[in-house]
Amino acid sequence: MEIVARRADITTLQVDAIVNAANESLAPGGGVCGAIHRVAGPELAAACAEVAPCPTGEARLTPGFRLPARYVIHAVGPVWSGGNAGEAELLASAYRWSIRLAEEARFASVAFPAISTGIYGYPLVEATRVAVAAVGGAPSEDSPIARVIFACFSDDALVAFGRLGVAS
Repeated sequence: MEIVARRADITTLQVDAIVNAANESLAPGGGVCGAIHRVAGPELAAACAEVAPCPTGEARLTPGFRLPARYVIHAVGPVWSGGNAGEAELLASAYRWSIRLAEEARFASVAFPAISTGIYGYPLVEATRVAVAAVGGAPSEDSPIARVIFACFSDDALVAFGRLGVAS
């Protein structure tokens, strides 16, 4: 499995699935969640309502509707509470759930944002460490996933992934 980081708007990527940094109700929100919902169209909110709620650390799958990506995996990361409330395990779980759903659907390519680093306040450097470890360690031996893209909205995110050895 190839893992890369790219400075990109996740809503423009032509992959089998993009991952949405979702809230537990899977309702349209701000940041990357709002952008995904705007591009996908109102059908996405209706599809989310059918599979909601989604506890923190888990993920759900919906079609991508008007997105270039065929599907959206809605992963709920934790709100940062200082690092002593199990945030790292919950964040890793959200990434692992996403990989598991992608494998079950036989996806070859998946793109992730930096889950929980926006309004949820998870520090970027710590979040990238968790993301890389969780994604790199999650696939099964017979995984269909050939490529994972960490879609970086900022240069800071791209640098953080690069420092962990993720090629850009």
